[in-house]
Amino acid sequence: MSQTEIPRSTSKPARDIWTEVTPQAMYDKLVAVSRNLWWSWHPEVVSLFRDLDPVRWRQLDHNPVALLAEMTPDQVAQRASEMVLFTRINQAHRRLRDYMMNTHSTWGAREGGVLGSMPVAYFSAEFGIHESVPIYSGGLGVLSGDHIKSASGLGVPLVAIGLFYDQGYFKQHLDRDGFQNEEYLDTKVENLAMEPAHDKNGKPITISIETLDGELKAKVWLMRVGRVPLYLLDCDVEGNRPEDRELTSRLYGGDVRTRIRQELVLGVGGVKALRALDIHPGVYHLNEGHSGFAPLEVIRERMSEDGMSFDDALRDVAQHTVFTTHTPVPAGHDRFEGKLIEEHLGPLRQKLGISYDQLMGLGRVEPQNEQETFCMTVIGLKLSRRANAVSSLHGYVSRRMWSNLWPWRVEEEVPIGHITNGVHVPSWLAHPMQLLYDRYLGPDWLGNVGDSETWQKVYEIDPGELWETHNALKSRLLEFVRRRVSRQCRRRNEDEAAVEAARTVLDPSALTIGFARRFATYKRADLFLKNLDQFAEMIDDVNHPVQFVFAGKAHPADEPGKKLIQSIANLRKDPRLAGKIVFVEDYDINVGRHLTQGVDVWLNNPRRPLEASGTSGQKVVLNGGLNCSVLDGWWAEAYNGKNGFAIGIGKQHVDTAVGDQRDADDLMRVLRDEVIPLFYDRDVDGLPKQWIGRMTNSIASLAARFSAHRMVMDYVKEAYLVAAGGLSSDMHMP
Repeated sequence: MSQTEIPRSTSKPARDIWTEVTPQAMYDKLVAVSRNLWWSWHPEVVSLFRDLDPVRWRQLDHNPVALLAEMTPDQVAQRASEMVLFTRINQAHRRLRDYMMNTHSTWGAREGGVLGSMPVAYFSAEFGIHESVPIYSGGLGVLSGDHIKSASGLGVPLVAIGLFYDQGYFKQHLDRDGFQNEEYLDTKVENLAMEPAHDKNGKPITISIETLDGELKAKVWLMRVGRVPLYLLDCDVEGNRPEDRELTSRLYGGDVRTRIRQELVLGVGGVKALRALDIHPGVYHLNEGHSGFAPLEVIRERMSEDGMSFDDALRDVAQHTVFTTHTPVPAGHDRFEGKLIEEHLGPLRQKLGISYDQLMGLGRVEPQNEQETFCMTVIGLKLSRRANAVSSLHGYVSRRMWSNLWPWRVEEEVPIGHITNGVHVPSWLAHPMQLLYDRYLGPDWLGNVGDSETWQKVYEIDPGELWETHNALKSRLLEFVRRRVSRQCRRRNEDEAAVEAARTVLDPSALTIGFARRFATYKRADLFLKNLDQFAEMIDDVNHPVQFVFAGKAHPADEPGKKLIQSIANLRKDPRLAGKIVFVEDYDINVGRHLTQGVDVWLNNPRRPLEASGTSGQKVVLNGGLNCSVLDGWWAEAYNGKNGFAIGIGKQHVDTAVGDQRDADDLMRVLRDEVIPLFYDRDVDGLPKQWIGRMTNSIASLAARFSAHRMVMDYVKEAYLVAAGGLSSDMHMP
């Protein structure tokens, strides 16, 4: 496959399944649609698969490949006849075919320039595309998934590189004491929309990486995400040692040696996979430091193929490399001892013709400091000429954090910019809201979600209609929560009274606040516990009731995070809070989708400025919910006083304890004095007119700015075209 060829949806060449109407033809069309994850952000197609068997659809984590594997063509035809699905099947198949063929009239075709012949290679350790594809853990993966989905929608020439984890991230279960337990399950490859990747001669690709400890092999899978091919490396191959065959089994599992070997496969192995695929990128985008070894392999190629010196090759490759840093938290930047670096990169270092000290210097802030470990973020910054943070505030923090890499520059001139994260609108927008927008925003609005003008028509939506749609989504959320919580009670063998209480938990008319994210201590899920008595009194107001839905996982090795979950989950045992605070287990894309589409308020109270961006609150915006957040990450540049609520005024105290208490007090004040009164202030028709006005302001002012379409367009204009040498003019001198 050439670097510009885009994989098409699968079909059987021996027959024209488009014109046939036999059971086998209908079945083949559904299989073809299921094999491209394009279906996952098209609600009409999702509902088509659901209608084949709603019960199994839910049990199989909404996986159409697994669902169709359980059905014969005749069974599909019978169900299609009962549900009158034939026209919908034809339409879904035709839409996918047309989408894949229409590559000439996209934004990327118009604006992508040289990327058409030299695509972007986008590296990430995880991709959160859909809950049925468990190769993600949280925010970074979901951001990567949204990035490539928007690149597909915009028609940006891009290929993605990641790892295939056959056990994915863990399944979370809380015991009776509220403590998190982890369970890893094997994923059946045959139930995923992927296939072996082949080289130009049609042979399955296996790459090998030389280390001082022996050769490390990986096979390459192809997963189609709309127009974007996603290539996943998998170490479960013949020829690897037993421990190496399990190397890519778990995401963020194992010890530090496992981590460096995974990152070696992602970076060096990813570049080797691109070469085997005959893909020659014009840009290498390293999404976080996990893929920081990739430029070293590209440098080696330039030296070998073009006779360049190491220094010249480094300068050339760095010019074509974009690096994105995602966290100001020190623990989020992988560091390795020199012994591990030499063990895994020694053979590559020798081919590069550099010494051990030179290699270590690439990963150190102070190259000559032998006490400093090798940092993946440092090498990412040193081997790129376009580096960015993921929000305006995070850019400021990152420039300060890494200013010692450029000691001759003042902090403001440190070459780290920012491109604020955004979310893929079709993936996170509830279908009822989409139908509402269809009526008011115009027929082509989904193609222009990154244009702020598109969203100004939300002011024309009837307030009652917007409120009714939101309440329908809220009811759907509560049904989902009740189903999940009652199932949790049964699994813990709780008595029938507890199960029955779970079936009716939460009040559809009460103000519903959601909090769902990774349970790291700096995200302060327990901030309200500092004023627990006041909090209990506030939510127990019969005239103005408030209820909370929590979800989230702690890393298996994060004991403080696990205790944080336990403290929240056990609030259900407090008689003052029973039935008003629930914890939904096993946070994933499906849980996140329900919560962000149905809550009234999304709560976010990290310790500023440790939240680099965050995107969950951006998903809430699309669905009419309001954000109540510390002025950190994306919210620091989003809040305008009329589109949500702010905790604090954007300051942090040097004493963490003082800052936490100050924010806890302000959280209570905002809820008591602003959020609750506004929500319950109703007119004669029972509508909270001022609240609805704030919902409208939120959508109109934020939906375009924080869409992944806008984000990807920014990357193309501000980073990719520059790195590929595709600008007609650029007078900026770095």
